[in-house]
Amino acid sequence: MRYQHQWLEGKTIEFPVGQVVCVGRNYAAHARELNNPIPDEPVLFMKPPSAIQPLETPLAIAEQFVPVHYETELAVLITKPLFQASEQAVEDALGGVTLALDLTRREEQSRLKQKGLPWERAKAFAGSAAIGRFVPVPNDWHAVAFSLSINGEMRQQGNSATMLMPVIALIRHISQTFWLNPGDIVLTGTPEGVGVLQNGDHLSLTLEGQHLAQTQVVVQSDDAFIQGKSV
Repeated sequence: MRYQHQWLEGKTIEFPVGQVVCVGRNYAAHARELNNPIPDEPVLFMKPPSAIQPLETPLAIAEQFVPVHYETELAVLITKPLFQASEQAVEDALGGVTLALDLTRREEQSRLKQKGLPWERAKAFAGSAAIGRFVPVPNDWHAVAFSLSINGEMRQQGNSATMLMPVIALIRHISQTFWLNPGDIVLTGTPEGVGVLQNGDHLSLTLEGQHLAQTQVVVQSDDAFIQGKSV
């Protein structure tokens, strides 16, 4: 199914689908669980628009990509151009917040890292950015809670209060290097608790204690994945 920005109630958000700018290791506990050093500055990477799928059933994964890990993240919609922006300009440009799954081919990522190569094959593959429906931005970004349960078991619980670089400062930092345009999405990092997704897993995500999305993992043949993407 093709992705389009939407509000939680289903109304379309009239911005183009842009790039996804991601940050790695923005939660110290997640860095530690993967035996990674805590960075001095955000680790940035991108996913193209073609990597996006809606965070709803099915959560489609092409069989050539498995095994795939989940990483639950706060995702922010950009609605005004930003470049070398002030924090006030960033606040004015944030149009909505949701949850996203940064799907990751962990084994491929490890192989690439060992060779000193970029991560795109592990992080930016087709369908690797599952984006939920948006809700209005919070009044306070400093303590936004979210969670992921799989098959009724809590797997990840995050809170923006424990980010190494808070949301507004993070997006300002990104804008020092990259243009951010209306329709772009920023993924702000994942807390600890990442793991492998299995075919048939039922996922439930909450934002600030409210149900945001639920989906089921469907590992598809390459032909079925291509056909579903074209619908």
